[in-house]
Amino acid sequence: MTAGGAAETSAAVAARIAALPPLRDVIAAGAIRADRALGQNFLLDLNLLDRIAGLVPLAPGETVIEVGPGPGGLTRALLKAGAHVIAIERDRRAVAALAPLVAAAEGRLDLVEGDALAIDAGARARAGAHIAANLPYNIATPLLVGWLSLEPWPGWWRSATLMFQREVADRIVAAPGSPAYGRLSVLAAFRARARICLRLPPRAFTPSPKVESAVVQLLPAPPPLDVPLARFEAVTARAFGQRRKMLRQSLKGLVDAVEAAGIDPTRRAETLTPLEFARIAARADPARLGLPGPRAQC
Repeated sequence: MTAGGAAETSAAVAARIAALPPLRDVIAAGAIRADRALGQNFLLDLNLLDRIAGLVPLAPGETVIEVGPGPGGLTRALLKAGAHVIAIERDRRAVAALAPLVAAAEGRLDLVEGDALAIDAGARARAGAHIAANLPYNIATPLLVGWLSLEPWPGWWRSATLMFQREVADRIVAAPGSPAYGRLSVLAAFRARARICLRLPPRAFTPSPKVESAVVQLLPAPPPLDVPLARFEAVTARAFGQRRKMLRQSLKGLVDAVEAAGIDPTRRAETLTPLEFARIAARADPARLGLPGPRAQC
């Protein structure tokens, strides 16, 4: 399809979407009451939804995986931006309510009913796809860790623009030495460039959660050192398991690797950069980490 043809298709889809009932009417008609057990909080402000969709570095026709579309607010914004959306939803009420949007999208919205934690999104999306979602709070962190742990790396996604509770967002982008810095910060920095793009107050959502939220964008990047992820994760897990202790205690049995990496064993985990963790992992004996494989030669 030519660029002009894609633009015409997007304009036609946008016109059909504009003719759909407002999101609040969709929620009322489908009795889609936010389910706390599913971590649901709906964002209904069209300007905010368009703004979030606009953060995705999207070319017309490219695929976006969306998790938890709910009544379809962000889905509408992504479709208007020219995306082909694969939306994964486990709430049957929302699946039924999204049927008119599927029809309006005319082939540009694939609705998948099921648990996002159990569905291989990469098998449904082509390489170079994007991820964009107002993530259900109760599965947001496991989903992100899974996407950051794909092998080989980089994985199938080219960008991820995701809504989190602000506390989780702060942990993702935290720098060494900050109170929020931990295993999630290290993993995110080891495999991507992450930044907070937008912060939202509780009143932006229906119903209003008790916490602020933030949109984080992650762009995959080559790791600073080529080291097996399992070994890297094993080292960070041990180190942050006793984050207040010095490395000579939290990484007891790996002090030789710490010193070989040129790192002072009296330092604490919260002060180390992802590269420093990688240098330790590269020199650590896998057997001491409970992992198979020969000792790395560095």
